[in-house]
Amino acid sequence: MSILDITVVSVALNTFVKEFDATTAQVAWTMTGYTLALASVIPLTGWAADRFGTKRLYLLAIVLFTLGSALCAVAGSLEQLIIFRVIQGLGGGMLMPLGMTILTRAAGADRVGRVMAVLGIPMLLGPICGPILGGWLIDSASWHWIFLINVPIGVIALVYAFKALPADHVEPSETFDWLGMVLLSPGLAAFLYGVSMVPETGTVWDAEVLAPAAIGLLLVIAFVPWALNGRNKHPLVDLTLFKNRQMTVAVIAMSLFALAFFGASLLFPMYFQVAHGETPLKSGILLAPQGVGAMLTMPLAGFLADKIGPGKVVIPGIALIALGMGMFATLDSDTGYAFLLTALFIQGLGMGATMMPIMSAALATLKEHQIARGSTLMNIIQQVAASAGTALFSVLITNAFADRASTALATAGEDESKVAEVLRKFGINPEAIPDVMAKFPDDVAWAFQGAFVVATILVVAVLIPALLLPRKKMVADADRPPVMVH
Repeated sequence: MSILDITVVSVALNTFVKEFDATTAQVAWTMTGYTLALASVIPLTGWAADRFGTKRLYLLAIVLFTLGSALCAVAGSLEQLIIFRVIQGLGGGMLMPLGMTILTRAAGADRVGRVMAVLGIPMLLGPICGPILGGWLIDSASWHWIFLINVPIGVIALVYAFKALPADHVEPSETFDWLGMVLLSPGLAAFLYGVSMVPETGTVWDAEVLAPAAIGLLLVIAFVPWALNGRNKHPLVDLTLFKNRQMTVAVIAMSLFALAFFGASLLFPMYFQVAHGETPLKSGILLAPQGVGAMLTMPLAGFLADKIGPGKVVIPGIALIALGMGMFATLDSDTGYAFLLTALFIQGLGMGATMMPIMSAALATLKEHQIARGSTLMNIIQQVAASAGTALFSVLITNAFADRASTALATAGEDESKVAEVLRKFGINPEAIPDVMAKFPDDVAWAFQGAFVVATILVVAVLIPALLLPRKKMVADADRPPVMVH
């Protein structure tokens, strides 16, 4: 639910504009509010899991997410919808690290690769299925159903989790890091808010971006010496985990991967909608080859990561992703669907052999008392990297498109200033692109081509830390259960 919900709502933004008679910038808060709540609650999850137990906290997370979904479905105004999305985000932020901590504790280190391979399938399919599901629900019913669909699933999950998960046996001993919370949670929220405003402003140099991002970054930086202070026995986030070389290398690899993959994921449906005039629903369906490729290689990659080491699996996986992304970097106005779908399938094959084995390399090294804190740390890093990737590629495509369009429109004698204003909003609402741009297919292709070149370079950069990943079988250790993140 939490994975799908991020992309499902993105399809409904244009519907919200019409439904609530609002601007694109205003309805974008339905996504920004969710992201900020997510970022704020993740740092608290590690301490809360140790203090109250993973089962109790997981049940609370399901309740918050399901309740937030039900409230969103009955929202009568945009302001209410944004507030209810924050409630939903508070639950979603805890679901990810808690769910994976519970699952991988039960799996054992010798099976971490195979377990993550199975669990990784919905993680990769979420960004693909989200637009399809959202488009279908909006077209066949109404926008309310993109939230209502979570309610019965949430109730089933709550009942099953209550019965199936083992009871918590906790002995609370850790004090709460109040100063850490004051520094880190608002810091992450402010930084991600600034980053999320980049697509709206079109530049990182706008005060609306720089001010909150700088304040947030300063708060996060101030947290570092406090967390490493020897007198602080139980910091909100355990930064000493970075002393583990294997985990540090894998975290770097995962950060680069999240930056490239989640950022570039924004481009594919946008390309089909703008360059080929497809609907959100059909553009989502066209991404299916990527999911098929991932499902084919992911189970095998998980098995091999356990047997021969993740390093030997990740490197060819990255090579396949780079090949598929590089094919998109050569597209022009005449590029056919056969070429594009083949490129997506190749990327899917690579992704199935990349994301989860990278996690295996780090997560199997954590000891029992580190599991919840390690999951929290990696969720924070991945969330920041994914948000930065989305902002980066939004700006790249928006500015490249606007630059090419301005020249083409001026040459054609169109009203440049009027259309340029619409193009500035391109990264948030692709459907706002005027029909006049259909006259300039070469310029549209050129704009996307440049963004895909950057994505290809970032994917290739993942090879640097990947070369340092373990290339032999990871030995299971009963004292070191693994942890997994979304």
